[in-house]
Amino acid sequence: MIYIALLRGINVGGHKKFPKVKQLEMLDTLKFENPKVYLHTGNWIFTSEISVVEVSAKIENAIHKKYGWQVPVIVFKASEILQIFNACPFSEEIKVKSYFTLLDRKPTLENRTNLNEYNYPDEEFYITNNCIYFYPVHGAGRAKMSNNFFENKLKVTATSRNYKTMNKIIKLSTPL
Repeated sequence: MIYIALLRGINVGGHKKFPKVKQLEMLDTLKFENPKVYLHTGNWIFTSEISVVEVSAKIENAIHKKYGWQVPVIVFKASEILQIFNACPFSEEIKVKSYFTLLDRKPTLENRTNLNEYNYPDEEFYITNNCIYFYPVHGAGRAKMSNNFFENKLKVTATSRNYKTMNKIIKLSTPL
């Protein structure tokens, strides 16, 4: 099975420094096959025969053991990431400027309903069971709705990737 593991909160603002070469070494140590790392921000592509839950726990435990950090790891099958990407409800023009906030589990109906009550000018989002498609007109850095905002409102763990990163990890996960 081809997996994509997305690590949350490494190499951000000088915190939890985890260079790409060390990430590749860890993938090798964990005995995952065909390992690839895109950028230094924790986008891992590899093959394994264990379950999504086991993969996530294995990576989180290895990072904690080696570095002492609690790093949330959200794992999807490559086919699921492709489905999420293709299901983006925005037009192509907006899709290329949007963000994909991937969720570790389905939010409760109550929390989804509460989130839908928020409406900020120039920020558009659409929520599914495993992703929030988010388009901030003026860029994510100026948006009121951030990854932390979505996590707090939905009571889930989330990590966000832009269109370019999603597109690249899909290409890296596609067998030749």
